Amino acid sequence: MQTCLIVEDSAVIRTIMAEMLKELGLSPVECATATEAVDYCCQDHPSVVFLDWDLPSLGALDFLRGVGGLPTDERPHIVLCATENDPQQFALAHAAGAAHHLLKPFDKRRLAVKLADIGVLEEAAVPSADGNENGSDGGNLALEEDAPAQSAPDVASG
Repeated sequence: MQTCLIVEDSAVIRTIMAEMLKELGLSPVECATATEAVDYCCQDHPSVVFLDWDLPSLGALDFLRGVGGLPTDERPHIVLCATENDPQQFALAHAAGAAHHLLKPFDKRRLAVKLADIGVLEEAAVPSADGNENGSDGGNLALEEDAPAQSAPDVASG
């Protein structure tokens, strides 16, 4: 079973992400700080790290510098998790070693799509868009942040 490290200061978000990862058949580990996460990565070598951009004390870039010293074959896939769609932030994180990103909030499907994109999860394990748990929706793994934005329908008040 592959290990996914969740580096997030919010205990609620860590718990939700951990539950989604368990449902996808992965083994989640939680860290609340960048320091804990670097130590974990140096000792246990997780497959993937979901890294919150806004961490207290030492931030995401500090974490990226910390794991950047690991031998290439021991570095995990790093997915930056951010609340803002900031290309400059993503470019900075990418240059420091975070090759992937996910915009918050995300659901289990979007998490699974990202994991399949990285190669950690089989496409067949990706829940379909209609909510079924038995496979992807015809192999179309485009993420919502990759698609054009759609506005919400107007709701008439009555």
